[in-house]
Parts: sequence; structure tokens; C-alpha cells
Amino acid sequence: MENSILMDKSIRAKHRDDLEAAIGAMISQPQFPCVGAKSALARDTLKVLAGHSLDSNWDDLEIHRELLAWAKEYRGATDGLRSLAVVFDGPLDLSESEFESLLWTRIQSLADKDAWLGQTYDTRVSADPADPHFSLSFGGEAFFVIGLHPNASRPARRFSRPMLVFNLHDQFERLREQGKYEKMRDTILARDEKLAGNANPMLARYGESSEARQYSGRQVDDDWQCPFQDRRSL
Repeated sequence: MENSILMDKSIRAKHRDDLEAAIGAMISQPQFPCVGAKSALARDTLKVLAGHSLDSNWDDLEIHRELLAWAKEYRGATDGLRSLAVVFDGPLDLSESEFESLLWTRIQSLADKDAWLGQTYDTRVSADPADPHFSLSFGGEAFFVIGLHPNASRPARRFSRPMLVFNLHDQFERLREQGKYEKMRDTILARDEKLAGNANPMLARYGESSEARQYSGRQVDDDWQCPFQDRRSL
């Protein structure tokens, strides 16, 4: 039994290394638009977790533990942008709406665990997904999520496997305070438009509309309702 567990860990570690290489290759492409991801890759502050399946709760406890550790570590960090990428083995044939549904199922599970453990919600953001100042919160730190999968309509959101990338909200507020955020945002938008051939209609500045509309990468209608509710907002 012990040997089989060690073997599984070894296999998962090798799998994680392969995923890290694949993600690095994607981000390193000259046309990849997100300069924030390029910075995290260059600084070795992009961490990768290998998950089993996006439609399973198998990895939720481990992902949540990593989010708590990521939030704690960030408070003492002085380095640049940091991202936590969770890559799942499948499903690989999801439509955009199916991916969006599973993305929010995983997020709901993680948020429920955060609330159950008595973690406070980051008071700098709103827990209401309809609020323009909405953001997720894990370990008392606000996060937003970028979803990627094989069948995404936006080229920058395509990856060979389903992936959820967790980014800390505060690090972008720091950039805003330093006067660097708008320049970075404009660069990303211009590069994304060049790659896709048109501007991303879902992108908006924080505080203008809920960022929840942007998580999955799917273009949603004005009447779209976020399928998520944090119990700490009740």
C-alpha cells in the first residue's frame, strides 16, 4: 500500500513537471498576450498543481490548502506578480457553457470550505457576484480566476486541458498605486486584440462591472446570472 502511494506521488510529480513545461511553452510564445503571466514565469512565481478532473471534488481540499498557503505567503512577499495554476486531466471535450458550469462548481466548493473553516472574507472586496467590486476570498485574501480549456473561443484562453489560474487581487492594486497597472492593461488588451482579431467584449476595469463575468472566458449576455453564492454574504 505504501509503495503504491509513493508510486502515485511520483507519477503525479512527473505529470506536474510536464504540465509546467507545457504552460511555460504557451506563455513564452511571442504572441501570448498576458504580460503578467510572462512576468510570473520569468520570476518563477507561477506555481502549478496537477488535478484529476474538473468535474470531480477529488482535489478540492488540496487546492484549498494551497490557496490558504498562497495567501499567507503573499502577505510577506516582496516579489512581483504571482499565479497559482490548477490543471485538470479533463474533461477535454467541454463546450464553453459546460466549462463555465464546472468552473463555478469548483469555485463554490472551495468557497464553502473557506467559510466552514471560519476564514474571514477580504473586506476590501464584495462577496456578492453581482457587485462591481466582487472578488473571491480565500484565507482572507481576495482572488480572481482565469479559466482556460481546449474549446475556448478566445485564443488566449485555450490550453490542452482545463485550467483555473488563481490571481491575488491585491497585487494588481499595488500596481495601480505604483502607476503601472493601466500601461500593463493596455498592453495586454492590444496584444489580445492582435492575436484574436478583435477586442475581448468581456473585459472591464474592476469596479465597472462584476469580474465574475470574465472568469470562464465565455461571452455572456447582459442578463447573465452568476451561479455562485458565498455563505458569508448571507
